[in-house]
Amino acid sequence: MANKENDTNDSRQLVTFQLGQELYGVNIMDVKEIVRVQTIRAIPNAPTYVEGIFNLRSEIIPIINLHKRFHLRKLITSEEDELLSGFVILDIDGMKLGVIIDRISRVVTIEKQDIQPPPQMFSGIGAEYIEGVVRQEQGYLIILEIRDLFNPKELQKIAELRNK
Repeated sequence: MANKENDTNDSRQLVTFQLGQELYGVNIMDVKEIVRVQTIRAIPNAPTYVEGIFNLRSEIIPIINLHKRFHLRKLITSEEDELLSGFVILDIDGMKLGVIIDRISRVVTIEKQDIQPPPQMFSGIGAEYIEGVVRQEQGYLIILEIRDLFNPKELQKIAELRNK
């Protein structure tokens, strides 16, 4: 008798977005929502990759700039692209934080067998942050492992920013 659980685990849904020239994806289960660019309040003495905080329906959300974290160039965007930029609000084990994106793409379903291990260095991002890559017509989709983007000390520091 086939195990139904294995049938559903053969594919994954990812929310995809563009950062610089690359397309990234995160597990849809880790995404709370996508919001348009908001006013961000800078926080003194925050890590360089923390852009600041913003208020989302009375909840203070730290905003992370992955361009700074990964030393990526921001995508040169048109006015139309500006409408597709914003923040992806992630939930990392109960802590919400926003990630600045250049352009939201779409939700895709990826077959697990299509996910390849990441090369040692990929576009300036260390392989430790990448769950895998999927070859596509236009290049690669890089699947981020959001729980590895920050070590526990960094997550603690980011969590403390919400109280400033």
